[in-house]
Amino acid sequence: MQRRKFGSTGLEVSLLGFGCMRLPTIADPSLESDVGNIDAEQAISIVRYAIDHGVNYIDTAYNYHGGKSEVLVGKALADGYRSKVKLATKLPVWKVESESDCDQILNEQLARLQTDYVDMYLLHALNKHTWRDKVLKFNVLSFLDRALKDGRIKHAGFSFHDNLETFNEIVDGYNWDFCQIQLNYMDQEYQAGVAGLRYAAGKGLAVVIMEPLRGGRLARNIPDEIQAIWDQAPVKRSPAEWAFRWVANFPQVSVILSGMGKLDEVKENLNTMAAAEPMSLSETELDLIDQAQQLYNQRVKVKCTDCRYCMPCPQGVNIPRIFSIYNHASVYNVFEEGKRQYSHLVKEENDASRCIECGNCESLCPQNLTIIQFLQEAHTALS
Repeated sequence: MQRRKFGSTGLEVSLLGFGCMRLPTIADPSLESDVGNIDAEQAISIVRYAIDHGVNYIDTAYNYHGGKSEVLVGKALADGYRSKVKLATKLPVWKVESESDCDQILNEQLARLQTDYVDMYLLHALNKHTWRDKVLKFNVLSFLDRALKDGRIKHAGFSFHDNLETFNEIVDGYNWDFCQIQLNYMDQEYQAGVAGLRYAAGKGLAVVIMEPLRGGRLARNIPDEIQAIWDQAPVKRSPAEWAFRWVANFPQVSVILSGMGKLDEVKENLNTMAAAEPMSLSETELDLIDQAQQLYNQRVKVKCTDCRYCMPCPQGVNIPRIFSIYNHASVYNVFEEGKRQYSHLVKEENDASRCIECGNCESLCPQNLTIIQFLQEAHTALS
């Protein structure tokens, strides 16, 4: 397994990190009551297989699998496996109402994980609101200082979901060791993006990548025209491998997390990461990835920018959300997923069938979209 430097910490970590948000599950939670519906036997087996084959970065969080992921990880790291890995978990800052809450939650996590310390401790899913109204308001940074000093955590970081400006503010707001951002070839300018990757790395932070496959959408249900791009490559790779290789090509990336739920996925990702050296993709290969990105973008049905000038609709139609679901289903060929999401709008009476074609939205749209027509198309495709 390839190892990379973890920012300025002096540590070396496996390029592949095991994300424990999508562990294998079973239908009957009573079969393993203390770990919810996780298939404990299979999950422990694949986590340990990954560690035995070079993975030394294990990532979980307080709320994964309804709070049971940390319990499972604690069991998986028994029998001597804890000393073989760098263990990461996250503080659910949305639950914090006082500085003392942080201590209570961390101590609960240590008990779940059956450990005295966490190697990498993240403030979970920071955005402008949680940074200013939780972290700064309730002195969470002072808590991090104290937890670092008393040894309950070894390195402090944060995961992130907001815009680049907020990301840079947070990077500059504390002496972080690392951060965790969403990045894949479809999200190069989304949230922190490539610019955020480079900014954080330039400050000495290790950068951990989540969603390299965009929730698996870059690996499954591949549209024919996208597969035709991959088929042109001189070196044949799976769609998942192309996505992983694009992220790994950045030398600033320390760890790429993958939420693996099957042994076959672990084996495939181990093979991919072993060869995914930084700056190893050729110009031809990078061009193929660019072509795939462009073709995905061409599958967007409605060029809606989510400016929300069309809202509120007098009939309660959630126009931007409908277009977002429709576009996502079309781009990634996941219409069944889109139909499930759209059904919630139907139950909430915010779906496109409520439209009475008053035209108010179209008069306000700066993109001059034929919103009424697109709503009809979306309703037909998603119903």
